[in-house]
Amino acid sequence: MLERYLIQHCSPTLAALKTANMFCLPFSSEEDLQRQLRIWNECLERKGVSLLFLCRGKRRAMIYVFRRLHLQRDLSDPATARFLSCCGYPGTGVEDDLNCLKQRLQGQGGFPHEIGLFLGYPLRDVIGFIRNEGKNCRCADCWKVYGDECEARKVFAEFRKCTDAYMRLWKAGRSILNLTVAA
Repeated sequence: MLERYLIQHCSPTLAALKTANMFCLPFSSEEDLQRQLRIWNECLERKGVSLLFLCRGKRRAMIYVFRRLHLQRDLSDPATARFLSCCGYPGTGVEDDLNCLKQRLQGQGGFPHEIGLFLGYPLRDVIGFIRNEGKNCRCADCWKVYGDECEARKVFAEFRKCTDAYMRLWKAGRSILNLTVAA
């Protein structure tokens, strides 16, 4: 089941077009979920892709699929680093920032909308979303756009094309490992 979710929700990350994706995965047992994550991490780590359990509900887990080097690049951008620091992130490395994000997701303080930066969304759009409380965007698809609408629409089309192609290839028998671009 996890394999289908990876293709449906994470093709742009697998193709190295996007820093990260996330999705909610139904699961029957914590042990099975951890086993699946361990297996997929072992398979995909040589391609530069990692899976991380962020938080869970009763029978659903939020799974974060990311390219560590891309995330490190994104979070080290000076403007992004300043913004995250103002939000209380330590800025001492990807692992520490991911741990802080996990704590925020599991806490009672509301949803951390800065998560968009961990997904590779433009800083301007993340700030716009927070300031406008999700309203008044120029367009919406993978995320709500408050900045460059033209560029965002191109990116959205590229992500859709990638997902469609990956889904078609996967259904035709190509493995996720074969479809995942090495970074």
